[in-house]
Parts: sequence; structure tokens; C-alpha cells
Amino acid sequence: MFGGFVGSNQNQGADWGENLLNTVASNTIRHLFTQCESVEVQVRCQPSSKLLQGSIDSFKMQGRGLVIRRDFRTAAMSFETDAVALDFGSVLKGTIALKQPTQAIALVTLTETDINHAFKAELVRKRLENLTDPRLLELSGGEPVSFTDVHLELLPQNRIKLFAQTHLTNQVVPVVLSCELGLAKRRRITYENAVFEGETIPEGLQGLSRLLMGILVDILNEMVDLDRFNLDGVLLRLNRLETQGKELLFSGYAQIERIPRSG
Repeated sequence: MFGGFVGSNQNQGADWGENLLNTVASNTIRHLFTQCESVEVQVRCQPSSKLLQGSIDSFKMQGRGLVIRRDFRTAAMSFETDAVALDFGSVLKGTIALKQPTQAIALVTLTETDINHAFKAELVRKRLENLTDPRLLELSGGEPVSFTDVHLELLPQNRIKLFAQTHLTNQVVPVVLSCELGLAKRRRITYENAVFEGETIPEGLQGLSRLLMGILVDILNEMVDLDRFNLDGVLLRLNRLETQGKELLFSGYAQIERIPRSG
């Protein structure tokens, strides 16, 4: 009878601890993003009493409408960790501290609209405007060159069609291309096997537009590097990407050394 009473108290404590951890984890994750439509956290721990010692079988998060650094929105993001050892005392203080690193499987969904909005972000535009690449300066007579109005359409089989306007010294040259999206070193998105799409470009500009296309592809291939977006204490890597209708899906993993305090 006494043992049953103790067991009941342990279960109540574990349930209380699990609810507290869910709350603290949800609040911590929300603070990593500029905006957050929803976040759901699920802790798996069997038996539940292990939670009071800071031992968790897995930790799962599902979020929607998560905005990173004000301009980079993900339609959906989820991750599920391996076993986690945390300092339960930190949870009581409203934070989460890991006793040792852990890994998580990550899934991210971007919409075509969100990707095109990201092309308008200052962080992206400053890598596309007022460029002094020697190849561009040769075409512009020594004046900086800008690529603007960049947007893309997602196509089947991991392909995209991309549009841009190139501002040279005294003219605007459109660029239209299609290519396949790929991954380099599991951290960089690449634009591969680019094909010049010149049907809508005036015949007199097609030669110049084709040259500009090659330069733009080189710039884009160096632009989307996950190491520029890593949160403090979290290393992100991608294993696969796939276009599905008007969405771009990524799957990969995160190596988590510590829980970041902010995005």
C-alpha cells in the first residue's frame, strides 16, 4: 500500500515534470523565431519517472509558420531527437541545458511564395546588387551591376525556372533559366545543369543574357549555405531535397551541442 502511494506520487511528479518541460521547450523554441504560428512539443519517456533524472527517450517538435530573421519563413518544420540527457534543474529555472550533445532528424517545408519573399530580404539583396565581379564589370564598362526582381517557379523532378532583371550601365537585360536543385557537402543548395530560356528575351539581348545567366548561377551557387544560418550550438545538414507542387521539402539532421537562447 505504501509502495503504491509512492509510485503514485512518482507518476504525478513525472507528469508534472513532463508538462513543465513541454511548456519550457515550447517557449524556448518560440523565442528562436521572429514569428511563430504554432509549435507543438511531445516528450517520449518510458518509464515516465526517468524524466525526473533528466533522461528522455526522444523529444519531438512540430511547428508551422516559423519566420527566421524576419524574412525567411518556413511553412512547416519538425525535428525528433535521439535520447536526450538534460539538467532537470535548468527546466525548473525556465531554460533547457543539455548534459551531452544529441542529434535530431529534421524536416523543413518551404512554399514557392516564401522562397520568393526571401529573395527580397536585405540579406539576400546585398549579395545580388551593386556587384563588382570582374566579369560583370567587363560587360558594364566598369560600373557595378545588380540583379533584381529575382523570383522562381518550382517544377517537378527538383527543377526550377528562375527569372531576374540585370541592371547594366544604361540598359536592363532580362535573364530566364531553368535548372535542377542539388546539394553540395550537405550544407549548400546548388543550381545545376542550367538551361538558357530565351523565348521571351529580345533576340538582340539573348547573347548578353546568356552570359549573365552563367554569372548569376555562379553567384546563386555560393549564396545558400546553411552555415550562415546555424543557430548558436546547432549544426544543420541536409540529406535530401524534393519539389512537390508549389513546395520544396528538405530532410536532414541537426547536431545539437546546446540549446540556443535566441535566433
